[in-house]
Amino acid sequence: MNNRTEDEKYMQRCLDLAMMGQGNTATNPMVGAVIVYKGSIIGEGYHRKFGDRHAEANAINSLKDKSLLEKSTLYVNLEPCSHLGKTPPCSELIARNNIPRIVIGTIDPNSIVSGKGIKILESNGAEVITGILEKEAVKLNKRFFTYYKKNRPYVILKWARSNDGFIDIDRDKKQPGKINWISNMTSRILVHKWRTEEHSIFIGTTTALLDDPRLNIRYWNGNSPLRMVLDRTLMLPKKLKIFDGTIKTLVFTEKDAISGNNTEYVKVNFNNNLLGEILGILFEREIQSVFVEGGKMLIESFIKNNLWDEARIFTGKMNFNSGIKGPEINKAHDQQIFVADDKLQIFYNDNL
Repeated sequence: MNNRTEDEKYMQRCLDLAMMGQGNTATNPMVGAVIVYKGSIIGEGYHRKFGDRHAEANAINSLKDKSLLEKSTLYVNLEPCSHLGKTPPCSELIARNNIPRIVIGTIDPNSIVSGKGIKILESNGAEVITGILEKEAVKLNKRFFTYYKKNRPYVILKWARSNDGFIDIDRDKKQPGKINWISNMTSRILVHKWRTEEHSIFIGTTTALLDDPRLNIRYWNGNSPLRMVLDRTLMLPKKLKIFDGTIKTLVFTEKDAISGNNTEYVKVNFNNNLLGEILGILFEREIQSVFVEGGKMLIESFIKNNLWDEARIFTGKMNFNSGIKGPEINKAHDQQIFVADDKLQIFYNDNL
């Protein structure tokens, strides 16, 4: 086995470890670290949750005999940090332990770190190798990379459509709350899992009014995301579940309103670059991802303004024959799988 193949094997282990922190590390990235001595893994760790020790520190602390570090290789999927935050700089910890060889998946996109961690390691005499499984390392932390490279959250669009392309029947707005389910129960469980992986969840006024969704986590274990809704004229009734105060909720409106009951009203301009302004507000609040669950107008606005990164579209078996046509994405899907009898197509808008 050549060196690159061996490096890729251990880097893949870093990526697998990093995934174990999914949904718990934001605003930090997901990171895994592996320590290898004479062809064997002798220590490993991952970043478990925001504010806790980083992956490199967990890997180093997992060793009983730390004298082996001076003869080992450290693998990590993201450049070790170089600044003091909630934890000490990992690059300095690695340097103090005189680890002679460090293999890194990708450089950190955050300008506070980018390249600086590597310089600390190299100035200590270490051999530093970068770009091992780089594409996979960037994909793993696509939210983190989008946030720092595009100065906005990673945007995921999700909707379900009938077999003949409708997302809903025509419904009476005077009788809200009855959802016409298109996707099956397995797909709904999957959606709740997805919610645990994102920082925020976003719906439009009509979806809030007609579906009266909770936008929480019920079918999976994990954290409920920040809830967000558009309500331009403050016409949504306060009896809706989104206003129950159980989860922090942002309401984007053009009216002045008093915040309370875990609900914050954010005044925005609906007549000029609405989505750009909202994404800018979320960027300033360090919200790294947005899961857009409806409705048609909101999703189509993201598509029209090219402010989306990923789309997940379920197609069910039933036909509606008439109703509200679903949004369209003018490109071929990148991935297709079946969730029980639902078809799930995934689209990616751009490569980082």
